Amino acid sequence: MYSPHEKEWRVAVKIVEGGLVSGYLNRSLKIGDTIDVMTPMGSFNTPLSGAHEKNYVLWAGGSGITPMMSILKSVLYIEKKSHVRLIYANRNADSSIFKTELERLQSQYPAFEIEWIYDTVQGPLNASTCNTLIQHVPHTHTEHFICGPGPLMETVKTALLNSGINQKHIHIEYFNTVIQDTALQDSTNKTFAGTCQVKVIQYGIETEFELPASSISVLDAAIEAGVDAPYSCKGAVCCTCRGKIISGSADMKANFALTDDEVKSGYVLTCQAYPTSEHLVIDYDA
Repeated sequence: MYSPHEKEWRVAVKIVEGGLVSGYLNRSLKIGDTIDVMTPMGSFNTPLSGAHEKNYVLWAGGSGITPMMSILKSVLYIEKKSHVRLIYANRNADSSIFKTELERLQSQYPAFEIEWIYDTVQGPLNASTCNTLIQHVPHTHTEHFICGPGPLMETVKTALLNSGINQKHIHIEYFNTVIQDTALQDSTNKTFAGTCQVKVIQYGIETEFELPASSISVLDAAIEAGVDAPYSCKGAVCCTCRGKIISGSADMKANFALTDDEVKSGYVLTCQAYPTSEHLVIDYDA
């Protein structure tokens, strides 16, 4: 977590049962250890400016509060005329991460308010509650950010869309993969049956290889060909593997990260991209 006015980088990792990395970071990593990390990536953001006078509604559930901390602190610091409203759902008060820090920020910034939603009090955040909350939020000059458990995110997103909010003002960050391998297999493209000649560009270096239709994704094929292609989740969520189609065509089996405008501009998630043409050029640098 990072905000421009802070002097430190912070990382919050929740232990996932059976998770190798989350378990290691929480139980084994110690002061003095060194780890290699990738640069920050993704699209869970919006341009900030001191001239803005906007509304930001942050819908968080559980550890979905983590990216919201960076967003809300950055907005409060940079956009003095903007208003931030955090809607934070948890099982109960004791399970609310960063509760003390959030209360401190609320007392420090009049433009920041928090709506605490507890399963044990109001019940889980549902469509009815979302609709009530949305009624008290301006629809113009407003950006919505959603991060939390899958069902909560879908509930909030559906409620926002049904209320008439433009999808381009709804920003979503998934925790993890939200698709299953079987779904990918069932949706394998059948419209192209040949072998595609693929060219991948990264750091200005061109790598060419053949990729039979419906075999493996462009990302996996690029890695097999020796390309140090960027990736993280391989589940259509993180946007790390984004590349731009320069020529040719490809289908994505799933997309939970790219905006409609990005897709129209030719961007694909290469972990989900399968060729639909005999020649395909993808640029990771674009």
